[in-house]
Amino acid sequence: MSQYFKIGKFVASYGLSGELLLLHSLGKRTALKGLKTIFLEEGKSSFLPYFIEKTASKKAGEVLIKLEGIHTKEAAKKFIAKEVWLTDVDFKKFAAKSAPISMLGFELIDGANNLGEITEVIEQPHQILCSILYKGRPAYIPVHEQNLIRLDTIAKKVYVELPPGLLEIYE
Repeated sequence: MSQYFKIGKFVASYGLSGELLLLHSLGKRTALKGLKTIFLEEGKSSFLPYFIEKTASKKAGEVLIKLEGIHTKEAAKKFIAKEVWLTDVDFKKFAAKSAPISMLGFELIDGANNLGEITEVIEQPHQILCSILYKGRPAYIPVHEQNLIRLDTIAKKVYVELPPGLLEIYE
């Protein structure tokens, strides 16, 4: 079974033929050339595939996508604010290695404690929030230059030093 990674969301329809503007966090300008399918989450961990007719790079962080079967502006509007997901294979192909989103799927380590797998990366102006499941509940862990110790891309681990008491709010 494939693992899926959220890369962004549709923010607007574009033109009259049903194109959609995808705002993504892949960390580089891309037209997603060669990508055949995107996925939209229809329910909890239930993804529906949508096939791509064509794509075009708009600017860094934006790409225009024309989906098969969507031919009008009105039909495209139904997709606005929907999150877009890629399979792990496609994600690895299109995400920049230096982009914060490339930490998806990495293990978050505080000292000797493995806190869990990073399931979401939220970029903010002065830090990155990594979402993990900590003791069965979602937890948001800040990662910034003061607490990031090391990023091991080979072992897929992010080593941090968290401030005392941070994890206690999630217990």
